[in-house]
This record gives sequence, C-alpha cells and structure tokens, in this order.
Amino acid sequence: MKIALIIPKNSSEKEKSFYDYKFFSKFLFSKKYFSYLLAVPTLASLTPPEHEVRVFDENIEEIDYNWGADLAGISVRTMFAKRAYEISDNFRRKGVKTVMGGIHPSMCPEEALGHADAVVIGEAEEVWQAVLQDAGNGRLKRTYEAGRKADLKAYPPPARGVLSNNKYFSDVVQTTKGCPFQCEFCSVFAFDGKSIRNKTIDQLVKEITSLSRNAGFKRKSIFFADDNIIADKAFARGLFKALKPLKLNWSCQASINIAQDDETLRLMKDSGCGAILIGFESVSEKNLSCMDKKVNLRLNYIDAIKKIQSFGILVHGSFILGYDFDTESSFDELIKFMDESRLLMPLINILTPFPGTKLFKRFEEEGRIIHKDWSKYDAKTVVFSPALMSPEGLKKGYDRVIKSVYSFDSIYKKLDSYWEADFWRHSNEIDPIKFKYRLLFALRLGTMLFSTNLPRTKFILKILPRLFDKRVRVSTILTLMAYNDYAWS
Repeated sequence: MKIALIIPKNSSEKEKSFYDYKFFSKFLFSKKYFSYLLAVPTLASLTPPEHEVRVFDENIEEIDYNWGADLAGISVRTMFAKRAYEISDNFRRKGVKTVMGGIHPSMCPEEALGHADAVVIGEAEEVWQAVLQDAGNGRLKRTYEAGRKADLKAYPPPARGVLSNNKYFSDVVQTTKGCPFQCEFCSVFAFDGKSIRNKTIDQLVKEITSLSRNAGFKRKSIFFADDNIIADKAFARGLFKALKPLKLNWSCQASINIAQDDETLRLMKDSGCGAILIGFESVSEKNLSCMDKKVNLRLNYIDAIKKIQSFGILVHGSFILGYDFDTESSFDELIKFMDESRLLMPLINILTPFPGTKLFKRFEEEGRIIHKDWSKYDAKTVVFSPALMSPEGLKKGYDRVIKSVYSFDSIYKKLDSYWEADFWRHSNEIDPIKFKYRLLFALRLGTMLFSTNLPRTKFILKILPRLFDKRVRVSTILTLMAYNDYAWS
C-alpha cells in the first residue's frame, strides 16, 4: 500500500500563538521549521518495508492529495482537529481510506469517526500492524484499542528518515512516557498512564547518536519531549551520565522539585542541558490546590528559579490564567512576579479545558463550556465561563499581562540582568551559535531599524553591539522578539 502520514496545522494562516514556531524562519530568512512531532515518524517505524510511506507536514509542505495514497493516517491534537477533519474528508472524497489517532480522537472517538474510516484510541504501537493488515484486506474496523500500554523497550526508534529532515532546526527525543501527577487540566496521565515507562539507556544513546552522526549545528540541538524527565530519578541520572560524551545542547520539561536535587542538576548541566520548562501554572496557592498541583505548593518559586539557574540552566515557565480563584487583581500579581523573578521566557496561557481532562468533565457538568470549536482551544482564547470574572475580562487581562511581560523595555531589562551576571558564560562551549546565524540575524535586524515601531528600534540599537559576543544567545533573542510580536499584534 501507499500510506500518507499527515501532520495538520491550524486552518487559519492568520492565527498567532506562543506555539507558532515560524519565527525562526522569519528572522533567519530560512524555510526551516522549528521541529516536528514524534507520532508520525513513530508510525513510520512500525510500518513494514513492503509499504510505501510519505509524510506531509503542513507546517513545511502542501498535502498532495493526488499522490495516489491507499491509506491516510492523520495525527490529531485538539487545536488542529478542525483542520484534521477537513484533510480526512478531502482524502475520503478521493476514495482514500483514513485513520485518525492521537490525543483528540482518543478522547472524542465518536466525533472523529464522523470524518474518518477508523480511529486508533490510545497508543498505536500495539495495533498499527492490525490496522495495516485490515486496510490491505479492505476490512478496516471502526476503532482499534490495544487495552494495554506499550513497552517502549520493545519497539524501534522513530523513523525520522521519512521526514524532510533538512527543513527542521532541531530534533525531538522521548525517553519515557507516563506521569505520576494528576493535574486537573492535563490529559497526559489519561492518555499515557500514571506509571513511568522508559526506553533503555542503550536504546537512547544509539537513537541520539544516529541523529547527530552526520549532521551539523541543528542536529546537536535536542528537545526531550518527556512530560517530566525526572519522573524516574534513577533512570534520569543514568541517562544524563550517558549523554555527557555526546556533547549535545538539550532542553526538557521537569517538575519544580528538580530544584531540590543538586546532584541531578549538576548531571544535567554537565551533559549539555541549557533550559528546563517548568509548569508553575499559578502564583495563587488556592489555584494550585484546585488544579491538584501539590508539588508546586512545597517550594518558593523565586528560590527554585535561582537555585536551578545557579547551575547555568535557564528556567522557562508556563502559567495559566483563568482558574477558579483568579480575579482582576491576579493579572497584576502575575506581572509583579515576572518582574521580581526576572523569568526570561514565560509561556502565559489562558486556561483551556481539553477533552479527556478532569477539568473538561467538571466544566461540562457545571455548564461552563461555551463552545466546542476546537480551533479556538489554542490556550489564548476563552472557551469557558470563568468563576470570578467574565470571559471578556479574562481575555483583556491576559492581553495586558503578555503586553507587559513582553514589552521591549521589559525584555531588555531582563536580558541585561542575565548579561551582567554572565549567565551564559559556559553554555556555548558545547554548541556555539555559528557566525553565519549571528550575521544573518544582525542583517535581519538592520532591515527593521527604520520601522515606525520606535520601542523596537531602540531595542535593536541596544542589542546589535552584543550579537557577536559568544555569550549572547541569538536563539533566545529571536524567541523574545517573536513573543513581543505575538503580544502586540
């Protein structure tokens, strides 16, 4: 069979969000996209060689509906469900059988079946062979579900060779699945389970080595997609020790209690960790209790940030606005926290009740879901009725927070404090930003100097002299400028 594997994007080109990574392309005059999702190369690795596989990632290429596919597999997240349904309908009109999988169809299988011939509920590892066999015999079932979690040690690494590898800046690797926490707003434990499953360290070393063996700068940059890379600390420490000889520059997600473990932080830094994304979520203890984020209640945020960054690891933080104890004053409280903590790159989201979460179930029971236009479930649109303010008040407050946090004055003040402390003094020893990228970025900024945006012009004039100092992270400045563009657009 000829199998098309599809990664959809948002159906609106005009939509902007923290999760639109095209800013790298925009500022570097490049056609490359930031990275890819692992679901599609994982499916490719599970597909027997007698089948012909072609991947269409809408972030970098158009879908060729005339390629002659016999089967189209579409990986679906909630925000992109509307577009995924359009793609599936287009294929079906051409007589192509379609199968959907991923978090959204797993949580809303009956809805997805209105647009697909089959739905994979949960992980695909245990059922993909059956899907292909049934499709080849013309006997696709409506749903496929393994009934058990996949043993990650038993399967090959994702087949990244099917991707347009020269069109991505960085790679993604997952070492574990599962999360022991049960945050109300999160669907990870519902989809991946509560128990931690991991690949072997030997598997991971071989997988990572194969990525960087014949690659340049971009293949030295890896994001570990584990929901909490330190969920199994003994395994994590062994992994970090094995990563050190590979000379990588990597980032990850972890829970805030990493700040209590000096040994693990030291191993992370020594093995090339440059940044950790931590879900702080709220500065309100009542909200943290409501969302069942108990681990965050044990530590002082500012102390935790200082501890982690004392190891030379940058802290990124995610925050949610709109939980049940948020009021009009909560926006000022968050702005004040950002100023005091000097947190450089926070991701600030509007609370979004995704299907499959305890939050979605609670809001449905309370009649607080406004609509189910999944394209608006983008963490920047209010799709529910807040408890202590109006939907309009929440949106207005969110806009005010991101405009404050990502004003050029605020960005420069924080950047300057990191430069003065020489925070990145060691970070470029492993993976320096090549001169050509600095030059391209400087040229790009030069073209923006004479715009009508006076704050941006002033910001560019301040940072231009620093761009060729190796201690200055060009990628960080790129990201911050993109966040400013998002906040003020």
